[in-house]
Parts: sequence; structure tokens; C-alpha cells
Amino acid sequence: MIQKPKGTYDVYGEYGKKIKYIEKLIEALMNNYNYEYTRTPIFEPSNLFHRGVGETSDIVSKETYDFKDRGDRDMTLRPEGTAGVVRSYIENKRYGEASVPVKSWYYGPMFRYERPQSGRFREFYQFGVEVFGTNDPLMDAEVISIPVNLYRLLGLKGIKVNINSLGDTETRIKYREALLKHFEPYINDLCEDCKSRYEKNPLRILDCKVDGDKDCIKNAPRIIDYLSEESKEHFTKVQEYLDLMGIEYEVNPNIVRGLDYYTNTVFEVVADIKEFGAQNVLCGGGRYNKLVETLDGPETPGVGFALGFERLMNALEAEQTHIHLDTLDIYVIPMSENEKKVAYHICNDLRMNGFSVDIDYMNRNIKANFKQADRLNAKYVIIIGEEEVKSNILTIKNNKTKEEYKIEVDKLVDFFDENIEE
Repeated sequence: MIQKPKGTYDVYGEYGKKIKYIEKLIEALMNNYNYEYTRTPIFEPSNLFHRGVGETSDIVSKETYDFKDRGDRDMTLRPEGTAGVVRSYIENKRYGEASVPVKSWYYGPMFRYERPQSGRFREFYQFGVEVFGTNDPLMDAEVISIPVNLYRLLGLKGIKVNINSLGDTETRIKYREALLKHFEPYINDLCEDCKSRYEKNPLRILDCKVDGDKDCIKNAPRIIDYLSEESKEHFTKVQEYLDLMGIEYEVNPNIVRGLDYYTNTVFEVVADIKEFGAQNVLCGGGRYNKLVETLDGPETPGVGFALGFERLMNALEAEQTHIHLDTLDIYVIPMSENEKKVAYHICNDLRMNGFSVDIDYMNRNIKANFKQADRLNAKYVIIIGEEEVKSNILTIKNNKTKEEYKIEVDKLVDFFDENIEE
């Protein structure tokens, strides 16, 4: 038997319905924020991710799915969404559009070759937003508010934001010197990855999963103490806007994020879920004012976030959060083969008028059909027998209250418009 690849999973049944519900909720939320949908290729040239994500990140150095296509070109399955959206922004010259900022959202599969575990897969889905063209601290706060409001709409409790600032170029130069000086005496005590990071990007040492509990990392200088005056002012305004929105947050100097392109505001959204323990981060993001320029575009400020669907679904399950699942509007029961054509014509007409409709395909008896209607959680049942076909008057049954109605065929749509709620 052929089986799915390690680190992937199938979606079907009730789980699939929950995912589709959340996708619809995201789309509605993004419409409310006036963000536009963006879709980029699942595979792109490898140097896009190597340059955009950063050579020193674990994603590029250990986790990307790289391959050569038939034209001997180096390609990579996208490991995250931001680099592709930035490439699209540059390639399509969206920086020349009159309407700024450009506010985009995306949703789709990403691929990383890592050890599968709870909430982590090699193929996983991300929802994220990217905003280009403004350095306004209000936009930082708005971007933070999107996942917070999504979690609120889904009923997750105990949601909190951890924020930090990585500062501007001036800040990073001073801080890099401070880190090099701090870690120099401990370099031989660090893992091999951190020894490499010491030369290339010492900030990444703070995000190490191997050495994270060592005193030399816990006691490392804090970047927030090296912020330039401009970065301090930006960070203060972000916090003021979060206060205005009623979003609970905590300044956490230890947040550096795992990708190299972040500047100024960085954040994580965490949930107080007992089963998650320390692995309670549901979402992360921040500002990246140099990334567009790094990928050969004009100097353009940007800010965004990404959240993993699998972590979100695990959180909803752990909290036993109720997800509204779409139910079937109408189940149609033809009493015999003779009524099937009429029944299906009615099905088709109702579907084209916006109702969800199913019909008996298995020639069940009436008792088995009502059981099937219950299994499908149908709101109404239409029974079509010989008399109904002759008279053009159908028997309609409310599957919850068990009330019955006699409705003319040409008044069916009006009846269901009045009686079936959105």
C-alpha cells in the first residue's frame, strides 16, 4: 500500500470542515481590514530564499527542500511566505502604484525538512500578511492586531503578545559589537551552529534551541538597551497604539525571531494553554525595512506576520473551542427510481439559488433516508413521491422540529429563503 510521505497529513471529514470554516473567517477578516489576496508559486529559484530568509537561518542551512529542475536550475519549495510576496512586489513593480501602503495577505502550503512532531510537519500551511510602503508605528500595531483578533473570533482565551525591538542599522551595529565581546570568552562552550553564528550573525545565538538555557545566553546584553533614539520612539508609539486597541502585551527582550530580515518591531502571539507548555507560540512577525532592498527592489519599509495552521488547530482542540461547522440545508428523498429525474432537477435548481443540497444516491428506504438526513445534519428534508410529481406540491419536513409543510414547486426557493438562516 502506498502511504503519504513522512511529515505530511490528509485532510477530510469534520477536520476538513473546520479548516474551511477558518479559511472563510480569515478571508472575511482580511476584507474587513482591506487587505488584498496574494498568491505566489510553491517553488521558486533557490537564491530567493537564501538571500531573503538569510544564509545563517536554520531554515536555509538545514531545512529547505532544494532540487534541480530539468533545465538544471536550482529550485526550492517555499519554506515561508514572505520572500515570495516580496519578490512578487518587486517583479510586478507594485512600488510604483499610487495607492500605498500595499497591504497583502496569503495562505498556502510551505515545506521544511525537519523532524515531525506535534504541530510541526514537513508540509504545513501558513496564513500571513505583508504590508509595504509605510514605516508608521500604527501599521506595526495593526499587523499585530490581526492574529489577536482572529484568535478572539475563534474563541481562544489567554492570548498575549510579546514584543521587542531589534532597532535600526545603527542599533544593530552597536549591538553586534556588544554580543561579540560578550560571547568571546564562551565561544568554546557553544554548539557548532552557534560558533558559526558568532562570525556571521551573533544575534542568532540568542535564538539557539541547543544552548538557549546556558547562563551566557540568558545573561547576554539586551538589544533594547542599545536602541537608537529613533528606534526608541518608534517602539514607544507601537506600544501606545496597542494600548489604544486594548491588546495585552509584554515587552520581552529575548525575542529575536528566527529569520535574518527583521528590524525594529518583532513580536510573538502566545496562548496560555496548559498542554502546550513552553511551546506556546502561535504566531510571529515583525518589521523588515531592508528586505525589499536586499532582493533588488527600491528601499521600502515592510511589516508582516505568519501563523501556522497546524498549531492553531492544536490550540483549538486543546481548548475544546467550538467551531461552527456548515450544515446541509436540504436533503432530497425520491421515493422511487421514477421520481429521481424530477428530484434531481429540483436539487439543481435549489443549488443554483444558493442552498446546499444533497440527494439519495443509494435507493435507500424512507427510514434509512431519514437516518442519512440526520447524519448529514440536514435542516430540511424534501420528500418526492408519485403524488408530489403529479400535483407539483412537495412535502417539506423541518428535520429539527419535525413540522411538515406542503409547498408548490415554483415557491420552493421563496420558502427556503424565508426559513433557512444564513
